[in-house]
Amino acid sequence: MDKSFTIHDLPKDERPRERLVKFGEQALSAQELLQLILGRGVAGESVAVTAQKLLSHFGNLEKLSEASIEELSSIKGIGLAKAAQIKAVFEISRRLSTQAPTYKGKKLTDPEKVYRLIKSKLKDYHKEHFYIIALNSRNHSIAEVSVGSLNESVVHPREVFAEAIKNKAASVVFAHNHPSGDPEPSENDLVLTKKLVESGKILGIEVADHIIITKDNFFSFKNKGII
Repeated sequence: MDKSFTIHDLPKDERPRERLVKFGEQALSAQELLQLILGRGVAGESVAVTAQKLLSHFGNLEKLSEASIEELSSIKGIGLAKAAQIKAVFEISRRLSTQAPTYKGKKLTDPEKVYRLIKSKLKDYHKEHFYIIALNSRNHSIAEVSVGSLNESVVHPREVFAEAIKNKAASVVFAHNHPSGDPEPSENDLVLTKKLVESGKILGIEVADHIIITKDNFFSFKNKGII
């Protein structure tokens, strides 16, 4: 039986790790990045083949990121350990996109600008998540916080305004996602927004806008005259 092809059969400068070191991670294909995550293949199958099987089976990186541990480990060459590695990498990426305070100092008054800036943080959640941007008197972002899931219970004004009070915010912009893809507000969204606006008035913090975000569109309570 012929020896199966492995990464070590490639010239050294064509191996994914060496290419990453030399050219940077952006130069690698999705398959090469997966090879580095997986580390090695299994008997009779190189890691390159296993990585390609993952992409072929799930179709693209987005679908791969959504796969469960069980779905991943059903692929030959992907046991529970490697499935966990894959899930961990995608979770780190998700947390970076949702928690990194990348917008501090930006002036945020236009709903479309807010949508463009924050949609990457919320668009991939499969449940509704609520987000707050605290603004100073010049409408510059000074703090951001993800409050959590809106799947079953409405967030409490205490949670929502805590970060704004802590940072002495003059106003706030709220945002939450609709995984369904429909940006129109529900009755609960309307009730929540009214409650938060009233709470903000008591606290002396203006609610500048509430934006519902989907992958391809948004709804601004400010634009529609609701706020």
